[in-house]
Amino acid sequence: MQLKKTAAILGAGALTFGLVACGDSNDSADGGAEGTTSGGDNYVLVNGSEPQNPLVPGNINETGGGRIIDQIFAGLVYYDGDGEVQNDIAESIEPEGDAGYRVTLKDAKWSDGTTVTAKDFVDAWNYTVENSLLGAYHLEPIKGFEEGKKLEGLEVVDDKTFTIELAQPESDFPSRLGYTAFFPMHPSAYDDIEAYGEKPISNGPYTLSEWNHNQNAVVVPNAEYDGPRKAQNDGLDYVFYAQQDAAYADLLSGNLDVLDAIPDSAFATFEDELGDRAVNQPAAIFQSMTIGEKADHFSGEEGALRRQAISRAINREEITATIFDGTRTPATDFTSPVLPGHSDSLNGVEVLKYDPEEAKRLWAEADAIAPFTGEFTISYNADGGHQAWVDAVANSIRNTLGIEAVGNAYPDFKSLRDDVTNRTIEGAFRTGWQADYPLLSNFLGPLYGTGAGSNDGDYSNAEFDDLLKKANGAADQEAAVKDLNAAQEILLKDLPAIPLWYSNLTGGYSEDVDNVVFGWNQVPLYYQITKK
Repeated sequence: MQLKKTAAILGAGALTFGLVACGDSNDSADGGAEGTTSGGDNYVLVNGSEPQNPLVPGNINETGGGRIIDQIFAGLVYYDGDGEVQNDIAESIEPEGDAGYRVTLKDAKWSDGTTVTAKDFVDAWNYTVENSLLGAYHLEPIKGFEEGKKLEGLEVVDDKTFTIELAQPESDFPSRLGYTAFFPMHPSAYDDIEAYGEKPISNGPYTLSEWNHNQNAVVVPNAEYDGPRKAQNDGLDYVFYAQQDAAYADLLSGNLDVLDAIPDSAFATFEDELGDRAVNQPAAIFQSMTIGEKADHFSGEEGALRRQAISRAINREEITATIFDGTRTPATDFTSPVLPGHSDSLNGVEVLKYDPEEAKRLWAEADAIAPFTGEFTISYNADGGHQAWVDAVANSIRNTLGIEAVGNAYPDFKSLRDDVTNRTIEGAFRTGWQADYPLLSNFLGPLYGTGAGSNDGDYSNAEFDDLLKKANGAADQEAAVKDLNAAQEILLKDLPAIPLWYSNLTGGYSEDVDNVVFGWNQVPLYYQITKK
């Protein structure tokens, strides 16, 4: 989104989400472009954004692609509206030995009518690792993991059975298997992976009918899918908007059925305008601002001082109240308060409090090491409704530190993510995460683990990595949470990203649809939506 999946996963301040379905939280939103199919069929019209990459499961870590790929593919498990793990293609996932699992598949078919096999899962996971795709980090627990090499811990037993051996016991591993990096691919994918990503043979509730780049994408029910997420509508038309205000105007006029990102201009009015069709609820969404480890003036002792100064120069309370009208909550950690184990009293949390005098002192101390010159830029995507909060954050930093802090707008989410992925971006840039699965670790490992696919700032800390590994191998959730929060206390010292706020899901739907439910991670349960 992201952190879907990274950086995938969203209103004025938020899933690419990584998100991420995916991880890196993104956003999108100016009326549908010319050439879309909107209104031509009885599709459910929903907002979306241009995916950064072709729709290859192991290479999607932002929500533009994630929200589509989650509908056209089915993994071993999926997450229901409450975030509970339910079997999808898996008949069973049984523990085997000290650190292994035996997976048995249900009878399932690809959209071309061929059978989904155990080999389809194993081959896809190996391809993701062997080609160092963005989702490779999520497969790291499997024995023998080393990017660029086949996974030693995977073995096909027969067409319906395969085994997974981990490097160490990890009791919550099965809970992660609903993420896109664990989806299978059709055997034909490897003949031409880019062509496959443009029009994949899929095994989920829907199949991709058309993708008009930078305009829209249409998915229609997959007649071969017989799982628990069977489509209750004639299809979904994801309309890619350039501005969220236009998306909201379409919702009010009945030209859009479901919107999961209310623009900041409507925060004060949308609940009155939509009535009982308005949605405003907590969600597993975290917003931050990342400064790369190699950015000028932001590495070493000088960089540590400047990161702390920038964080203390941001008046989160004022910004969330005035810009977001209470639909955001100032961050007290790097995860989400809706997740089990969240803490608002970690050691070092004071660095997230507005303290202009301390911010000035820290900045002056950094200037004594090497004077800062030029602009401090905050890059963001203009199609996500971010300008108001970026301007507010820049003003807060400028007024506190006396430096030229300015926003740097990219035209759309894809162009921003391309520069982030290619490491050609300068200064700070907006980041965030929309959960892939309801665990604290999902907000930490993919974004800050050494070499992780959504680690946009290239942060690396061996002590942090060790605590993550220890938490993953913990015997119970209580022990895991203790280690994960200890890992967060390292992040509060290093500030590889500067936490800003948690996002509420603010969305709504038109009078033309029923059965609209927004899930635990803010994403609508698209397959349940029905047209009137």
